[in-house]
Amino acid sequence: MSTDSAATPPAPAAVRPAARGRIMAVTSGKGGVGKTFVSANLAAALARRGERVLVLDADLGLANLDVVLNLFPKITLHDVFTGKAQLEDAILPAPGGFSVLLAGSGLVEYSRLTVEVREKLLEVIDKVAPRYDRIILDTGAGISDVVLYAVSLADDVLVVATPEPTSLTDAYATIKVLATQQQRHAVRLVVNQTSRLGEGRVIRGQLQQVIDRYVTPQMQDPGVPFKLELLGEIPTDTAVREAVQKRRLLLESLPGCPAAKGISAVADKLMS
Repeated sequence: MSTDSAATPPAPAAVRPAARGRIMAVTSGKGGVGKTFVSANLAAALARRGERVLVLDADLGLANLDVVLNLFPKITLHDVFTGKAQLEDAILPAPGGFSVLLAGSGLVEYSRLTVEVREKLLEVIDKVAPRYDRIILDTGAGISDVVLYAVSLADDVLVVATPEPTSLTDAYATIKVLATQQQRHAVRLVVNQTSRLGEGRVIRGQLQQVIDRYVTPQMQDPGVPFKLELLGEIPTDTAVREAVQKRRLLLESLPGCPAAKGISAVADKLMS
């Protein structure tokens, strides 16, 4: 697909080619909520269910997917963007049965959304989308222009939040921007680090109430309700910290622990 239109917002999902993988952006309002952990382990859970999955590290300036997966790439998206390497050489197999496209870390030139960054990112996604059933974009946190552009390329958005007030406040701010600027009428939610069963459902309800009151009236078509769908909750689990410290996927090291079961339930609902 040509990248001539990369300087303009991407076409709606409805008019994109049918023979392409479903693109899902995993994002968050606040950093440190387990977004990359969710992206990687969710990819492993989907791969176990027979999907061909690619995780693209769309946190272009502060990438850490390689750390979570204990990978040491010789070629990254930076090399592809600069023409030093071919895209095929940058796609790596990851533990868990899925593929990854890793970004370099500490690259200041990717902290701003330039025309070049827009064009290169769109070009890469258009090339890999037909090869997989699902593309997971592990974005940065917050509402920077780089993050919002990466999210705009996705069919679906999954917001990861924790029960902490700061996380929920920032998650609401992110959802508000996606609803009012990108005119999305549906966003999915995973609540990480819950302390009791059903906490995610309560949080979703609270966020939905605030969205209905303050966000929906600001949308271009306020008559269409905004839906915040709870995909699941992942309980606080000491096994998560152990897996992260060992740089191993939780679904590989302790697939029967409560947090791994929570991620598996999210994958089941995503595929249903």
